Amino acid sequence: MSPKHVRPAAVAGMFYPADEAGLAAQVDGFLDQAPQTTPNGSPPIAILVPHAGYVYSGAIAGRAYALWRHVDIKHVMIIGPTHRVGVPAVVLPDADAMETPLGDVPVWREGVESAVRLEQVIESDVVHAEEHCIEVQLPFLQRVLDDFDVLPLAAGWVTPQMVAEVIEALWATPDLGIVISSDLSHYHSYADARDIDHGTIDQVLALDPGIDHDQACGATGLDAMMLVAARHHLAPRLLGMCNSGDTAGDKRRVVGYAAVAFDKKVVTI
Repeated sequence: MSPKHVRPAAVAGMFYPADEAGLAAQVDGFLDQAPQTTPNGSPPIAILVPHAGYVYSGAIAGRAYALWRHVDIKHVMIIGPTHRVGVPAVVLPDADAMETPLGDVPVWREGVESAVRLEQVIESDVVHAEEHCIEVQLPFLQRVLDDFDVLPLAAGWVTPQMVAEVIEALWATPDLGIVISSDLSHYHSYADARDIDHGTIDQVLALDPGIDHDQACGATGLDAMMLVAARHHLAPRLLGMCNSGDTAGDKRRVVGYAAVAFDKKVVTI
């Protein structure tokens, strides 16, 4: 048997604490302060969460992850953008696991095998080596789920329809959860950012897959999720939003964050 290939943590100590105890305590704090309400008693199938440093966006992310505490999710598809390496593909790491200070998270091998059958999906360690948008989700998942693996998908220069095809290829998998990793607008004034971000969230709540990358850095994955949500009759629900001017930054140039749950619609007779 070949030795296990682990993708090392790249932003521990920068985006989140590098020590196990400090990281667990910080994540648990975000989860404990979050409301934990579901409209029909069922956890959301998918969530939109930010991917900034925890001091900026951790509390907003916690509002979504709190709804998955001890839920029976075994496989988590995480979809985020490629910040550092441009590539015309949806990219998986060539790895068996992903490292965090809380331990290694296994990569979902059956999910990888299904995804790479699609021509738009490739494997590349280079694309994932310094990418933070997936890594920062892992400690939250480690604190809310008991036994799970992940399918880490970095969407490069591809269309939302191409990403939606990947989601659909695995949609019927039992115990599947989907994380869309995206911040909102970047580097506007506080007032302008609030206006832009409220408009973006209005589009999300209307399942309007026309969000661009000036509105959300993970727009491709977010638009793909809205295409899938419309097909499968999911209802988006805003859990919270803010920007870095509300948390740990100044108000001159801010980054926006939101948490959204995609719930099964309640059918009434």
